Amino acid sequence: MNPSRPPMRRLFGISLSLLAALAMGGCATNPVTKKTELTLVSEQQEIKLGSQQYLQNQQSAGGKFILDPQLAAYVNEVGQKLVKVSDRPNLPFEFVVINDSVPNAWALPGGKLAVNRGLLAELKSEAELAAVLSHEIVHAAARHGASSMERGILLSAGAAVISVLAADKKHADLIDFAAGGGATLLNFRFSRENELEADHYGIGYMVRAGYDPKAAVELQETFVRLSGSKSAGWLAGMFATHPPSQERVEANRGMAATLPANLYRGEDAYRRKIAFLIQSKPAYAAHDEGRKLLEKEPAQALAKAEQAIKLEPREAMFHALRGDALKKLGRVAEAEQDYSDAIKLNGEYYAHHLNRALARQRLGNAAGAQGDLERSNALLPTAAAHYVLGNLAQGAGNPAKAIEHYRLAAASESEVGKRAGSALVRLDLPRNPGNYIQVEPVADAAGNIGLRVTNRSPVALRNLRVVGAVPAAGFSREYALSGLKPGQAAVVSMGARLADFKVGLAQVRGQVRGAEAAE
Repeated sequence: MNPSRPPMRRLFGISLSLLAALAMGGCATNPVTKKTELTLVSEQQEIKLGSQQYLQNQQSAGGKFILDPQLAAYVNEVGQKLVKVSDRPNLPFEFVVINDSVPNAWALPGGKLAVNRGLLAELKSEAELAAVLSHEIVHAAARHGASSMERGILLSAGAAVISVLAADKKHADLIDFAAGGGATLLNFRFSRENELEADHYGIGYMVRAGYDPKAAVELQETFVRLSGSKSAGWLAGMFATHPPSQERVEANRGMAATLPANLYRGEDAYRRKIAFLIQSKPAYAAHDEGRKLLEKEPAQALAKAEQAIKLEPREAMFHALRGDALKKLGRVAEAEQDYSDAIKLNGEYYAHHLNRALARQRLGNAAGAQGDLERSNALLPTAAAHYVLGNLAQGAGNPAKAIEHYRLAAASESEVGKRAGSALVRLDLPRNPGNYIQVEPVADAAGNIGLRVTNRSPVALRNLRVVGAVPAAGFSREYALSGLKPGQAAVVSMGARLADFKVGLAQVRGQVRGAEAAE
């Protein structure tokens, strides 16, 4: 889900806040690198942002891995050991294991970290785990995420300031582009400098905690080797946010050569801790294959889901896949039962509630669907849930609630968001036509007055009625347009000139009176 672009006035507010921060002096020493840098995001803001986003990011990444709580405790234990020797031990660091086969790890500002089940299954020792976690700890401790946000603020505010000084609209697209980029900073790819810093200082944390630094070198060597293999799809997630390179290998090797050798590696201990992951690997492999087959071969996806369930019946996502396959095959009532089974096994994952809601809606159980959708949104708000809630509210004769849900869903640029946008216009247009139709007075070189009418909605409109008025002259008249496509503009002549009223264009008013959404 991508948020809609922020309005200009919000960016002007950002620019004013930025200028105020600069005027007050925003320089500070980075707690890890000890370099002096501009600081606009305080430690309290880092912690608040990370805390606000942590649970939702876990949900969108696949949810917590709950079948092996001892593994989660082990990852946290290793992580906290590294935190104690870090440069910001007082940050409220947390570590979770995400239920996803794609090997990846990520860090939010303020010390909120996660590592995927898929990555843990590929590591060979506790020292390699320490290398992964210490790298992520540095990203949080060295303010890499916060610094990226600050760069986004600077870029957005800088463009806004330029636009204000220019007093025209020629920079509007640049401002929207810059601010739109700043809205997704939590999913960005760390810079080369950030990655090298996270490796360098992370190895230092490893040694302070008693781990062999050569494990960090070997880990990066493995990543580089596999990144060159066309069969290395399992590393796509890690490569997207932490691109490996030979430069990183050489930098790690050079640093490790200066540090104590023969420190703790923990191969045997690590193998014992991930025993369940190794044992259950065939079940998750069957699930992942079934997920790929679902769209075009639902019957084969069903067979893979049943294979996975047979191998590990306690995993909720396997039952959810079975439900998805059954729904694709038209067996909706059976699918609803599988989603219920998934919820019994893991009721803290949004997708299980969302999928059961969609099945219940198709079965005519509106009340049950609404309850599931509300629970799904409580765990992770989605355009899909808000769109269906809007449909249910409209069917129940509650247009105000439907409009509220459609507006939230329409903020997404997904296909569901587009459908919600269309539904919103059709429902809200009679009440608030001015939200979707812009009317601007215009005049040509001869002073002839017209009204430029623009359809700002995502649907075609017909039977538009607009009013042109010159209040100082007591003039007001209604005009009609047959229709406008989305984004289309047309000029309606008012049949008069500015000289007729002895006024300037600023004294002419335009307003939309009404319109209908085309079928």
